[in-house]
Amino acid sequence: MNEQSMSGAQMNNVLEVNDLRVQITSRRGLVRAVDGVSFEVPRGGALGLVGESGSGKSMTLRAVLGVLPPEAHVVSGQVLLDGTDLLTLNQASLNRVRGPKISMIFQEPMSALNPVMRVGQQIAEGPRIHLGYSRARAEERTLELMRRVGIPDPERRYRAYPHEFSGGMRQRVMIAIALACEPEIILCDEPTTALDVTIQDQILRLLAQLCQESGVSLMFVTHDLPVVAQICQQVAVMYGGQLVERGAVRDVLLDPRHPYTLGLVRSAPDFEYVQDSLRPIPGSPPSLITPPPGCRFHPRCDFAEDDCRTGEVPLRILPGGRATACLHHERCLEALAADRAAR
Repeated sequence: MNEQSMSGAQMNNVLEVNDLRVQITSRRGLVRAVDGVSFEVPRGGALGLVGESGSGKSMTLRAVLGVLPPEAHVVSGQVLLDGTDLLTLNQASLNRVRGPKISMIFQEPMSALNPVMRVGQQIAEGPRIHLGYSRARAEERTLELMRRVGIPDPERRYRAYPHEFSGGMRQRVMIAIALACEPEIILCDEPTTALDVTIQDQILRLLAQLCQESGVSLMFVTHDLPVVAQICQQVAVMYGGQLVERGAVRDVLLDPRHPYTLGLVRSAPDFEYVQDSLRPIPGSPPSLITPPPGCRFHPRCDFAEDDCRTGEVPLRILPGGRATACLHHERCLEALAADRAAR
Protein backbone atom coordinates (compact mmCIF):
# COMPACT_ATOMS: atom_id res chain seq x y z
CA MET A 1 0.00 0.00 0.00
CA ASN A 2 1.48 3.38 -0.98
CA GLU A 3 1.77 6.37 1.34
CA GLN A 4 -1.23 8.16 -0.19
CA SER A 5 -3.55 5.14 0.15
CA MET A 6 -2.36 4.54 3.72
CA SER A 7 -3.20 8.14 4.56
CA GLY A 8 -6.66 7.73 3.02
CA ALA A 9 -7.28 4.51 4.99
CA GLN A 10 -6.32 6.21 8.25
CA MET A 11 -8.69 9.11 7.47
CA ASN A 12 -11.57 6.64 6.98
CA ASN A 13 -10.82 4.73 10.20
CA VAL A 14 -10.72 6.33 13.61
CA LEU A 15 -9.07 3.24 15.14
CA GLU A 16 -6.78 0.59 13.64
CA VAL A 17 -5.52 -2.41 15.60
CA ASN A 18 -2.68 -4.36 14.00
CA ASP A 19 -1.45 -7.81 15.12
CA LEU A 20 -2.28 -7.18 18.79
CA ARG A 21 -0.97 -9.80 21.22
CA VAL A 22 -1.74 -9.81 24.95
CA GLN A 23 -0.50 -12.39 27.45
CA ILE A 24 -1.58 -13.03 31.03
CA THR A 25 0.78 -14.46 33.62
CA SER A 26 -0.93 -17.19 35.63
CA ARG A 27 0.18 -19.97 37.98
CA ARG A 28 -0.46 -22.50 35.22
CA GLY A 29 1.57 -20.62 32.59
CA LEU A 30 1.25 -17.84 30.04
CA VAL A 31 -2.28 -17.28 28.74
CA ARG A 32 -2.36 -16.07 25.13
CA ALA A 33 -5.50 -14.03 25.71
CA VAL A 34 -5.24 -11.99 22.48
CA ASP A 35 -3.20 -13.61 19.74
CA GLY A 36 -2.58 -11.60 16.58
CA VAL A 37 -5.82 -9.63 16.32
CA SER A 38 -6.27 -6.94 13.63
CA PHE A 39 -9.33 -4.81 12.78
CA GLU A 40 -10.48 -1.26 12.00
CA VAL A 41 -13.28 0.89 13.38
CA PRO A 42 -14.68 3.18 10.65
CA ARG A 43 -15.03 6.87 11.43
CA GLY A 44 -18.62 7.50 12.50
CA GLY A 45 -19.44 3.77 12.39
CA ALA A 46 -19.85 0.90 14.84
CA LEU A 47 -17.86 -2.35 15.03
CA GLY A 48 -19.15 -5.30 17.05
CA LEU A 49 -16.63 -7.70 18.60
CA VAL A 50 -18.41 -10.98 19.38
CA GLY A 51 -17.61 -14.40 20.79
CA GLU A 52 -18.11 -16.67 23.79
CA SER A 53 -16.87 -15.77 27.26
CA GLY A 54 -13.10 -16.15 27.42
CA SER A 55 -12.57 -15.53 23.70
CA GLY A 56 -10.49 -12.38 24.35
CA LYS A 57 -13.06 -9.67 23.56
CA SER A 58 -12.85 -7.65 26.77
CA MET A 59 -9.08 -8.09 27.00
CA THR A 60 -8.79 -6.64 23.50
CA LEU A 61 -10.92 -3.67 24.53
CA ARG A 62 -8.86 -3.05 27.68
CA ALA A 63 -5.61 -3.28 25.72
CA VAL A 64 -6.91 -0.61 23.32
CA LEU A 65 -7.67 1.74 26.23
CA GLY A 66 -4.52 0.80 28.16
CA VAL A 67 -6.33 -0.44 31.27
CA LEU A 68 -5.17 -4.06 31.40
CA PRO A 69 -5.10 -5.83 34.80
CA PRO A 70 -1.66 -6.06 36.47
CA GLU A 71 -1.11 -9.67 35.40
CA ALA A 72 -1.69 -8.88 31.70
CA HIS A 73 0.69 -7.16 29.29
CA VAL A 74 0.85 -6.33 25.59
CA VAL A 75 3.51 -8.41 23.85
CA SER A 76 3.35 -6.75 20.44
CA GLY A 77 1.13 -4.91 17.99
CA GLN A 78 -0.20 -1.45 17.26
CA VAL A 79 -3.27 0.47 18.43
CA LEU A 80 -3.55 3.48 16.12
CA LEU A 81 -5.95 6.23 17.15
CA ASP A 82 -5.94 8.84 14.38
CA GLY A 83 -2.52 7.48 13.41
CA THR A 84 -1.01 7.72 16.92
CA ASP A 85 0.07 4.39 18.44
CA LEU A 86 -1.45 4.35 21.94
CA LEU A 87 0.88 1.52 22.95
CA THR A 88 3.88 3.85 22.68
CA LEU A 89 2.43 6.54 24.99
CA ASN A 90 3.41 6.95 28.63
CA GLN A 91 0.75 7.11 31.35
CA ALA A 92 0.55 10.91 31.38
CA SER A 93 0.04 11.04 27.61
CA LEU A 94 -2.59 8.28 27.79
CA ASN A 95 -4.48 10.19 30.46
CA ARG A 96 -4.66 13.19 28.14
CA VAL A 97 -6.11 10.99 25.37
CA ARG A 98 -8.74 9.25 27.52
CA GLY A 99 -11.84 11.39 27.61
CA PRO A 100 -11.22 13.89 24.79
CA LYS A 101 -10.29 11.22 22.21
CA ILE A 102 -11.40 7.84 23.51
CA SER A 103 -13.69 6.76 26.35
CA MET A 104 -15.32 3.61 27.68
CA ILE A 105 -18.66 2.36 28.99
CA PHE A 106 -18.19 -0.56 31.36
CA GLN A 107 -20.42 -3.59 31.83
CA GLU A 108 -21.37 -2.90 35.45
CA PRO A 109 -21.85 0.81 36.16
CA MET A 110 -22.17 0.35 39.93
CA SER A 111 -18.56 -0.83 40.13
CA ALA A 112 -17.35 1.80 37.64
CA LEU A 113 -18.99 4.78 39.39
CA ASN A 114 -17.59 6.27 42.60
CA PRO A 115 -20.20 5.38 45.27
CA VAL A 116 -19.36 8.36 47.53
CA MET A 117 -19.28 11.02 44.80
CA ARG A 118 -22.40 12.75 43.50
CA VAL A 119 -23.41 11.71 39.99
CA GLY A 120 -23.28 15.24 38.60
CA GLN A 121 -19.74 15.74 39.87
CA GLN A 122 -18.63 12.52 38.17
CA ILE A 123 -20.03 13.65 34.82
CA ALA A 124 -18.57 17.16 35.22
CA GLU A 125 -15.09 15.87 36.13
CA GLY A 126 -14.01 15.20 32.53
CA PRO A 127 -14.88 18.63 31.10
CA ARG A 128 -13.22 20.36 34.06
CA ILE A 129 -9.97 18.34 33.81
CA HIS A 130 -9.65 17.86 30.05
CA LEU A 131 -11.49 20.86 28.58
CA GLY A 132 -10.66 23.44 31.25
CA TYR A 133 -14.30 24.25 32.00
CA SER A 134 -15.15 26.38 35.04
CA ARG A 135 -17.30 24.79 37.74
CA ALA A 136 -20.39 26.63 36.47
CA ARG A 137 -19.80 25.76 32.83
CA ALA A 138 -19.09 22.11 33.68
CA GLU A 139 -22.36 21.94 35.64
CA GLU A 140 -24.23 23.42 32.69
CA ARG A 141 -22.62 20.86 30.38
CA THR A 142 -23.53 18.07 32.80
CA LEU A 143 -27.20 19.06 32.98
CA GLU A 144 -27.29 19.21 29.18
CA LEU A 145 -25.82 15.70 28.96
CA MET A 146 -28.21 14.31 31.56
CA ARG A 147 -31.15 15.60 29.53
CA ARG A 148 -29.60 14.25 26.35
CA VAL A 149 -29.27 10.71 27.70
CA GLY A 150 -32.80 10.73 29.12
CA ILE A 151 -32.22 11.22 32.86
CA PRO A 152 -35.38 12.94 34.20
CA ASP A 153 -35.25 15.96 36.52
CA PRO A 154 -31.50 16.51 36.01
CA GLU A 155 -31.30 19.50 38.39
CA ARG A 156 -32.34 17.25 41.28
CA ARG A 157 -30.54 14.11 40.05
CA TYR A 158 -27.28 16.08 39.69
CA ARG A 159 -26.79 15.88 43.47
CA ALA A 160 -27.84 12.23 43.84
CA TYR A 161 -25.46 9.31 44.51
CA PRO A 162 -25.15 6.22 42.25
CA HIS A 163 -27.06 3.96 44.69
CA GLU A 164 -30.11 6.22 44.26
CA PHE A 165 -30.32 5.35 40.54
CA SER A 166 -31.72 2.21 38.90
CA GLY A 167 -29.44 0.01 36.80
CA GLY A 168 -30.69 1.54 33.56
CA MET A 169 -30.26 5.08 34.88
CA ARG A 170 -26.74 4.30 36.11
CA GLN A 171 -25.88 3.11 32.61
CA ARG A 172 -27.22 6.40 31.24
CA VAL A 173 -24.88 8.17 33.66
CA MET A 174 -21.98 6.12 32.25
CA ILE A 175 -22.99 7.12 28.72
CA ALA A 176 -23.08 10.79 29.78
CA ILE A 177 -19.57 10.44 31.28
CA ALA A 178 -18.33 8.80 28.08
CA LEU A 179 -19.79 11.63 25.97
CA ALA A 180 -18.75 14.47 28.26
CA CYS A 181 -15.52 15.41 26.43
CA GLU A 182 -16.90 14.66 22.93
CA PRO A 183 -14.55 11.74 22.13
CA GLU A 184 -14.03 10.34 18.66
CA ILE A 185 -14.69 6.74 19.75
CA ILE A 186 -16.45 5.05 22.66
CA LEU A 187 -15.53 1.51 23.73
CA CYS A 188 -18.50 -0.45 25.09
CA ASP A 189 -17.80 -3.55 27.20
CA GLU A 190 -21.13 -5.43 27.18
CA PRO A 191 -22.92 -2.37 28.63
CA THR A 192 -26.42 -3.90 28.47
CA THR A 193 -25.70 -7.41 29.81
CA ALA A 194 -26.98 -6.74 33.36
CA LEU A 195 -30.17 -4.99 32.19
CA ASP A 196 -33.59 -6.45 31.43
CA VAL A 197 -34.58 -6.62 27.77
CA THR A 198 -36.77 -3.50 27.83
CA ILE A 199 -34.07 -1.31 29.38
CA GLN A 200 -31.46 -2.94 27.13
CA ASP A 201 -33.42 -1.92 24.06
CA GLN A 202 -33.73 1.65 25.36
CA ILE A 203 -29.97 1.90 25.98
CA LEU A 204 -29.12 0.49 22.54
CA ARG A 205 -31.50 2.89 20.82
CA LEU A 206 -30.00 5.76 22.82
CA LEU A 207 -26.45 4.81 21.82
CA ALA A 208 -27.41 4.49 18.16
CA GLN A 209 -29.18 7.87 18.24
CA LEU A 210 -26.30 9.63 20.00
CA CYS A 211 -23.76 8.21 17.56
CA GLN A 212 -25.86 9.31 14.60
CA GLU A 213 -26.23 12.83 16.02
CA SER A 214 -22.64 13.36 17.17
CA GLY A 215 -20.70 11.24 14.65
CA VAL A 216 -18.85 9.36 17.41
CA SER A 217 -17.62 5.84 16.56
CA LEU A 218 -18.41 2.74 18.63
CA MET A 219 -16.53 -0.45 19.38
CA PHE A 220 -19.12 -2.74 20.96
CA VAL A 221 -18.07 -5.93 22.76
CA THR A 222 -20.85 -8.48 23.33
CA HIS A 223 -21.76 -12.15 23.13
CA ASP A 224 -25.27 -11.22 21.96
CA LEU A 225 -25.69 -11.38 18.17
CA PRO A 226 -29.08 -9.59 18.07
CA VAL A 227 -27.43 -6.65 19.86
CA VAL A 228 -24.76 -6.50 17.16
CA ALA A 229 -27.43 -6.68 14.47
CA GLN A 230 -29.25 -3.76 16.07
CA ILE A 231 -26.40 -1.30 16.57
CA CYS A 232 -23.35 -2.22 14.42
CA GLN A 233 -22.49 -2.03 10.73
CA GLN A 234 -19.32 -4.17 10.93
CA VAL A 235 -18.60 -7.26 13.03
CA ALA A 236 -15.47 -9.20 13.98
CA VAL A 237 -15.84 -12.70 15.48
CA MET A 238 -13.30 -13.89 18.07
CA TYR A 239 -12.54 -17.44 19.13
CA GLY A 240 -9.68 -18.64 21.30
CA GLY A 241 -8.01 -15.23 21.33
CA GLN A 242 -8.03 -14.89 17.53
CA LEU A 243 -10.27 -13.36 14.89
CA VAL A 244 -11.99 -16.02 12.80
CA GLU A 245 -14.32 -13.91 10.65
CA ARG A 246 -14.83 -10.25 9.81
CA GLY A 247 -17.18 -8.28 7.56
CA ALA A 248 -20.43 -6.34 7.25
CA VAL A 249 -22.96 -7.36 9.90
CA ARG A 250 -25.66 -8.48 7.47
CA ASP A 251 -23.19 -10.55 5.42
CA VAL A 252 -21.63 -12.28 8.43
CA LEU A 253 -24.83 -13.02 10.35
CA LEU A 254 -26.95 -14.09 7.39
CA ASP A 255 -24.19 -15.84 5.43
CA PRO A 256 -21.43 -16.91 7.87
CA ARG A 257 -18.21 -18.24 6.34
CA HIS A 258 -16.66 -19.77 9.45
CA PRO A 259 -18.17 -22.79 11.26
CA TYR A 260 -17.80 -21.04 14.62
CA THR A 261 -19.84 -18.07 13.39
CA LEU A 262 -22.36 -20.52 11.95
CA GLY A 263 -22.55 -22.17 15.38
CA LEU A 264 -23.14 -18.82 17.08
CA VAL A 265 -25.93 -17.96 14.66
CA ARG A 266 -27.56 -21.39 15.03
CA SER A 267 -27.57 -20.98 18.82
CA ALA A 268 -29.09 -17.47 18.78
CA PRO A 269 -32.72 -16.45 18.22
CA ASP A 270 -34.13 -13.95 15.72
CA PHE A 271 -32.25 -14.88 12.55
CA GLU A 272 -34.17 -15.80 9.44
CA TYR A 273 -32.84 -19.33 8.99
CA VAL A 274 -32.81 -20.52 12.60
CA GLN A 275 -34.89 -23.65 12.98
CA ASP A 276 -37.57 -24.27 15.60
CA SER A 277 -35.01 -25.41 18.21
CA LEU A 278 -31.69 -23.69 18.88
CA ARG A 279 -28.51 -25.74 18.38
CA PRO A 280 -25.71 -25.17 20.91
CA ILE A 281 -22.08 -25.53 19.85
CA PRO A 282 -20.76 -28.86 21.21
CA GLY A 283 -17.63 -29.02 23.36
CA SER A 284 -15.79 -26.25 25.21
CA PRO A 285 -13.56 -23.31 24.20
CA PRO A 286 -9.84 -24.15 23.99
CA SER A 287 -7.21 -23.58 26.65
CA LEU A 288 -5.33 -20.38 25.87
CA ILE A 289 -2.27 -21.75 27.69
CA THR A 290 -1.97 -24.80 25.44
CA PRO A 291 -4.25 -24.08 22.47
CA PRO A 292 -4.75 -26.85 19.89
CA PRO A 293 -2.50 -26.74 16.81
CA GLY A 294 -3.89 -25.47 13.53
CA CYS A 295 -7.38 -24.00 13.62
CA ARG A 296 -8.36 -23.54 17.27
CA PHE A 297 -11.95 -24.46 16.50
CA HIS A 298 -11.18 -27.81 14.85
CA PRO A 299 -11.91 -29.99 17.95
CA ARG A 300 -15.51 -28.68 17.90
CA CYS A 301 -15.95 -28.43 14.12
CA ASP A 302 -18.06 -30.74 11.95
CA PHE A 303 -16.12 -29.71 8.84
CA ALA A 304 -12.53 -30.25 10.11
CA GLU A 305 -10.06 -32.03 7.82
CA ASP A 306 -6.43 -33.05 8.37
CA ASP A 307 -5.17 -29.69 7.06
CA CYS A 308 -7.17 -27.90 9.77
CA ARG A 309 -5.13 -29.58 12.51
CA THR A 310 -1.66 -28.32 11.58
CA GLY A 311 -0.06 -24.96 10.82
CA GLU A 312 -1.42 -21.44 11.05
CA VAL A 313 -4.83 -20.64 9.56
CA PRO A 314 -4.77 -16.87 8.89
CA LEU A 315 -7.69 -14.70 7.87
CA ARG A 316 -8.28 -14.92 4.12
CA ILE A 317 -9.94 -12.08 2.22
CA LEU A 318 -13.00 -13.17 0.23
CA PRO A 319 -14.74 -11.29 -2.59
CA GLY A 320 -16.55 -8.23 -1.27
CA GLY A 321 -14.09 -7.64 1.56
CA ARG A 322 -15.24 -10.48 3.81
CA ALA A 323 -12.50 -12.30 5.74
CA THR A 324 -12.50 -15.83 7.20
CA ALA A 325 -9.98 -18.07 8.93
CA CYS A 326 -11.58 -21.27 7.63
CA LEU A 327 -9.89 -23.46 5.02
CA HIS A 328 -13.23 -25.07 4.07
CA HIS A 329 -15.64 -22.15 4.40
CA GLU A 330 -17.68 -23.44 1.43
CA ARG A 331 -19.04 -26.11 3.80
CA CYS A 332 -20.86 -23.34 5.66
CA LEU A 333 -22.81 -22.55 2.49
CA GLU A 334 -23.85 -26.19 2.20
CA ALA A 335 -24.92 -26.29 5.86
CA LEU A 336 -26.93 -23.07 5.46
CA ALA A 337 -28.69 -24.50 2.40
CA ALA A 338 -29.58 -27.63 4.38
CA ASP A 339 -30.87 -25.51 7.30
CA ARG A 340 -33.09 -23.47 5.02
CA ALA A 341 -34.38 -26.53 3.19
CA ALA A 342 -35.35 -28.12 6.53
CA ARG A 343 -37.43 -25.15 7.66
